[in-house]
Amino acid sequence: MSKPMKAGVLVVSMVTAAVAGCASMAPSLPPAPAQIVVAGERVFPESMTSSADGSVYFGSIGNKMIYRAAPGADKAEPFVQPGTDSVQSTFGVFADSRTNTLWACSNLLGPPGGPPATLYAFDLKTGAAKGHYPFVTRGALCNDIATTADGTTFATDTNNMQVEVLKKGAAALTVWVGADGSLGKKGGAVDGISVLGNRVIVNELAASKLFSVDINKDGSAATPVEVTLDRAISRPDGMRSFGKSAVLIVEGGDGGKLEKVTFDGNNGKVELIKKGYPDGPVAVTVVGTTAYVCEGQLGAMMRRPGSSAPAPEAKPFKATAVEVGKP
Repeated sequence: MSKPMKAGVLVVSMVTAAVAGCASMAPSLPPAPAQIVVAGERVFPESMTSSADGSVYFGSIGNKMIYRAAPGADKAEPFVQPGTDSVQSTFGVFADSRTNTLWACSNLLGPPGGPPATLYAFDLKTGAAKGHYPFVTRGALCNDIATTADGTTFATDTNNMQVEVLKKGAAALTVWVGADGSLGKKGGAVDGISVLGNRVIVNELAASKLFSVDINKDGSAATPVEVTLDRAISRPDGMRSFGKSAVLIVEGGDGGKLEKVTFDGNNGKVELIKKGYPDGPVAVTVVGTTAYVCEGQLGAMMRRPGSSAPAPEAKPFKATAVEVGKP
């Protein structure tokens, strides 16, 4: 073999070895447990999210805190303790691994007065408070959160039927879309939110609708367009992006469902993944090729003290796994 040929073979061998070495060093996720139980009573989780390392986080309405399950763990432990930076009942949570931020929706439930609905930022690894941002519209209820690749953060306001935005580096939230009623009239329930490229998908729980809102070049919102679905969905709640052109949605109607909606422009194809979540599915998140669906048991939380109705059976708060594959 000539010297030039030997040199070429050597280079190819070195490159192949380097690629193989990089592949072996690529982070891998531990096996997914069949379920993740949230430790504690009266947790009443309303939302769930996961980070790039496979950690799973739960927001607690009942205990006003956030729980975390370590990668591969089947139990979620206290992570952000009650009272941290005056956080209240925790609704939506969203892990942004790019900025090492765990976003959370905080709301004071009960009679008027006290702190307004607030978007919180915590350190994704330690749970330390990084900042908080009150909603600007009176009577708001912060429900769910999504972020863009450039660090813009969106949060839904259920009570006012709109979306507020925290632009990268901004010190305060502003109303992004919905103030004109374009997401529905007050009395509805703007709920889940996801980002797909340069548009935002928002769901409306009460009307069982999806809206698509393009993000203009200056960051402002284009006019919302209702997505035309090939079949009806029923009371959509938690929602997460799944690849570049789809979302996973949990629905409270029809006995509880996990479905995938794939978008082609402003049309959506609905596919059933799993049916049968009797304790009220409220959230979905994906770890690797496994989706977890969390049932909040919120009906038990809303039961009035002294009610003559039979008390619901005490059950552990948990998220159950279902294989969804790659997007």
